[in-house]
Amino acid sequence: GARQQTELCNESLMLEKLPACGKSFEEMMKKVDSKKWCNLTEFIIKTNYDFQSVSPFKHNLSSLWERSLSKGFITGIHKQFFSNCTSEKVHWEDPPDEILITLILIPVMLTCAMITLVVWCSKRSDIL
Repeated sequence: GARQQTELCNESLMLEKLPACGKSFEEMMKKVDSKKWCNLTEFIIKTNYDFQSVSPFKHNLSSLWERSLSKGFITGIHKQFFSNCTSEKVHWEDPPDEILITLILIPVMLTCAMITLVVWCSKRSDIL
């Protein structure tokens, strides 16, 4: 039990690798204009960074210490590069009156036409 936990929880390796991983990420972020850091598509295309340097740890985060280190690493990256990214609120506007009236009348007219068709068909079946 305890011996196996100690072997899996390799804190020194994690402390050694995370700074290099951070530097690698910083180098890749230099490829992206800082104004485009919040554009996820631009960020992914330009950096092509998929946290490979953290991959040895992602399946083996056996201890709370390792989990807190990796969480702290990712949080630090976010604070450094993405803290100013906020979701822009979309300002919705009604379409012009002509389009709005058309969009309202089309379903109303289709509903009336369907009701008329159903009533007409039901009366015809009574005649036949």
